[in-house]
Amino acid sequence: MIRKTLVAAAAGVVMLGGVAGTANAEMSKITVARQYGVSYLPLMVMQQHHLIEKHAKEEGIDGLKVQWVKFAGGNVMNDALLSGSLQFASGGVGPLVKIWAKTHGNLNVKGVSALNAMPLYLNTRNPNIHSLKDFTSKDKIALPAVKVSIQAVTLQMAAAQEFGEKNYDKLDKYTVSMSHPDGMQAMLSGMSEVDAHFTSPPYQYKELQDPKVHTVLTSFQVLGGPATFNVVWTTSKFHDNNPKLYKAFTGALSEAIDWIHNNQRDAAKLYLKAAHSKDPVDFIYKIITDPKVSYTMTPKHTTKYSDFLYKVGAIKVKPESWKDMFFSNVHDLPGS
Repeated sequence: MIRKTLVAAAAGVVMLGGVAGTANAEMSKITVARQYGVSYLPLMVMQQHHLIEKHAKEEGIDGLKVQWVKFAGGNVMNDALLSGSLQFASGGVGPLVKIWAKTHGNLNVKGVSALNAMPLYLNTRNPNIHSLKDFTSKDKIALPAVKVSIQAVTLQMAAAQEFGEKNYDKLDKYTVSMSHPDGMQAMLSGMSEVDAHFTSPPYQYKELQDPKVHTVLTSFQVLGGPATFNVVWTTSKFHDNNPKLYKAFTGALSEAIDWIHNNQRDAAKLYLKAAHSKDPVDFIYKIITDPKVSYTMTPKHTTKYSDFLYKVGAIKVKPESWKDMFFSNVHDLPGS
């Protein structure tokens, strides 16, 4: 249903002459997507403070309409991007790598920027699970999108390290696609077959408040250090045809990240409002100020994902550098 709605929306955009634009006019309406969690705080700031509209006006585009939509995973989001009903997608590095490889040489989808670097936790309420070797057919691991999400790919990387490269997909049969809120609720309830959850902030920390829950592994352990969790991406067609809007978006993102760094407690309050969350301000503030959590436009360790996916045959083309997967606006940053 979501796919049909988005494709229909794309068709409507084509029919509305002023929205699609011409060779000399940029789009007057764009759609930006985000997912769940405090990792998307920069996008929430952009939305709440109307920063894209602000920067678009500075570029001479007055009256820009920005529509914000929310997705549970990167697979449907990529369908929307390719249909033309979405201009900016956001999600984990895994979905970006796959859509980059899939469109390489044609639509040429690339990363716009990183959003953050933060660890992802694989939590469980099963007291018998202390490593990946302890998972059995009786266990189910919730994550945003089976085989596609960054959690799914990170789990495959961990499985390759634990069981050997040929068995990288050994745990895929135990995974189920669920949004972060639903996955957390299913695991904590104790009444679901889901007894593990590979998730992200704030959900992983909320789960650990339950004494029955413990962490099996983290993404930083798998990757060998701090790494990018979320990125934003778009098509080369949008990038090339709408240079002012693209600049407005990246300018808005940079301003949002700077604002978070300078207003951490206010940023925590803004998250609670945008996410309609009843969590205490101090709880979110503690996450934002965690030394392991950073909001940054610099991509970190993204090629570890592309190298792995190419090695196991999940993608058919491999980037020579992280810069191949990103537009030039971030090439001057110390990425990897």
